[in-house]
Amino acid sequence: MAKAAALYFVMVFLVGLALGPIRVSWVEPVLGQTLAVSLEAPLLIAAMAIAAPRAVRWAALCGAGWFSHLCVGLVALALQQIADLSVGFGLRGMSLDQQIHYFTTPPGYVYAFTLVAFVLAPLTTLLRRRPA
Repeated sequence: MAKAAALYFVMVFLVGLALGPIRVSWVEPVLGQTLAVSLEAPLLIAAMAIAAPRAVRWAALCGAGWFSHLCVGLVALALQQIADLSVGFGLRGMSLDQQIHYFTTPPGYVYAFTLVAFVLAPLTTLLRRRPA
């Protein structure tokens, strides 16, 4: 399970790492933060939809149940939040209060939605595999 979570986190984080500077440097100044985050979200969700089943398969977690798949998402979220806080502190000079406050803003709502999708994507791979 840890291997699947780590693989899933790395794959999606790399996509976010590539998209983030583009969003912040080029899209936000033109369209604003809320629209920029809203345009980035579907790309991140697509990355999750691609990465989750691959991570589960590569980690040989295919026979595991729903709880294991949900734990993959939760452990990956913990890794993602550690990385996100580190980027906020180190590269953006944000305090913990500023990072928490972000969740109370419109772009923060979009970001929170993508985090929920991030947690649930490994579980949806299990649901898609099961016959109706």
